[in-house]
Amino acid sequence: MMGDYETLDAAGYAQWRTRFPQLDKVPRVGRNSSGSFSDEQAIALRPQLAILGLAGGHGPSKNDRETLGRLEAAGVAVVFVDFRHDPLKNTTRSMELLGTVLGKRKEAEAFNTYWRAQLERVESRLRTLPANTRHPSVFLENRVGLSDECCTTMVGLVGVLLDAAGAENVARGRIPGEHGTLNPEFLIATQPRLYIGTGIGSMATAEKSPLRIVLGADATPDAARASLLRATQRRGIAQLQAVQQPGRAHAIWHHYYNSPFNVVAVQVFAKWLHPELFADLDPRATLQTMFTQFQPIPLTGVYWTSL
Repeated sequence: MMGDYETLDAAGYAQWRTRFPQLDKVPRVGRNSSGSFSDEQAIALRPQLAILGLAGGHGPSKNDRETLGRLEAAGVAVVFVDFRHDPLKNTTRSMELLGTVLGKRKEAEAFNTYWRAQLERVESRLRTLPANTRHPSVFLENRVGLSDECCTTMVGLVGVLLDAAGAENVARGRIPGEHGTLNPEFLIATQPRLYIGTGIGSMATAEKSPLRIVLGADATPDAARASLLRATQRRGIAQLQAVQQPGRAHAIWHHYYNSPFNVVAVQVFAKWLHPELFADLDPRATLQTMFTQFQPIPLTGVYWTSL
């Protein structure tokens, strides 16, 4: 495996290490970027199969032809999954593929059945809105507190999940690629209806990185909310009406952008964007069911919060 899990989500990794103590002994073949992947180390392990992400970022992508050629020349079968680039299309396809290559077709089918049903709960209600409905405008801030600058954002990644919940992302058409930076003056002039930040902080990072939003397996409700409050008091963000008025500033766990549990984020966004339409939707119950049915570890922590 790559060595980014324990560095980018230490609290989540600790859960899995408690359940599977041998996890620390799994050989690492890279660190935090596709360029750090060592095909020599990977091939030396004599694997039958390599599972890679279609869009890369945390390991080789479909475009790393030399690496793929060396793996295949060594007799390693290579398959690609995608929860990152086009998740609404490829999550179930990826799970079906994993079920096939790992001999877990029934488990994959059960997951896909539940995933599709949870996405349909959002899509079916959005279809009942009038065709000329104007969706709430949103500024989606990317990895809050990672740097001092304002205002990094996304139209891809988490932005794809936001679109699926019925949002008008104010960054769409204004930044190149999947992510970029908006001008603070533009945001102040635009005054989006909602502010949503993505959290990459944890209880362990709260002191040394106080501007990061605390979410994840070890987060508490009070710590999550307090960290969002601190983050929204930064210059450029504090001037937004969305963070000044109750119920319009939110934060969500960043790592949903590359997870088959991404449908939970769609449901969370749907409730924030259309609270009356989705009054009876309970994303926490959806997440609890997914952990109970499809995970060998219990659900702990907080994965979204609001002011």
